[in-house]
Amino acid sequence: MYKNDKVIRRFSESFKLKILDELTTEKLNKNQLGKLYGINPTTINELIRKYERKDLMNTRIKVETKDEITRIKKLQKEIEQLKTMFNL
Repeated sequence: MYKNDKVIRRFSESFKLKILDELTTEKLNKNQLGKLYGINPTTINELIRKYERKDLMNTRIKVETKDEITRIKKLQKEIEQLKTMFNL
């Protein structure tokens, strides 16, 4: 067998739904499920997208108010001033 040969595995519909169901129960995370069933966690992400299970996707929520943005910009300016002051 050559280095670039890949084994293509196909999973049944019931198996795919079983993976998503087990992920829903939150007993195991994607990495643990991947190890248990011998599948890559990115494959599990593809299943989540395929079945439109956005509730299972990792999401980040970033909430910023105008005050926070202003404060961040002010702090960034201070950092730059300190860097130039100390030649960093």
